[in-house]
Amino acid sequence: MKFAFIPFSIALALVAGQLSKKLFDAIWALFDDEEAPQAKHREVPLIKTATALVVEGAVFRLVRGLTDHGARRAFAGVTGSWPGEERPDPE
Repeated sequence: MKFAFIPFSIALALVAGQLSKKLFDAIWALFDDEEAPQAKHREVPLIKTATALVVEGAVFRLVRGLTDHGARRAFAGVTGSWPGEERPDPE
């Protein structure tokens, strides 16, 4: 049953990526009038680039994680089978 979840998960990951990009752009616009710097930009202070990368990564992980968990809940609600592990492994 977990294999049935894979195509659904891939499609939602693409949607989550687009959503996180738009959310990051909106958040960055609150702090700066210019587009967010990327590593390929030469004339940008390192701290500004690092800040943009950290915020972008955090937003992406948050949106992707919430989307994935929501998709798994929906899948389990429809099929009765959780597509993943029940809980983290103990250390």
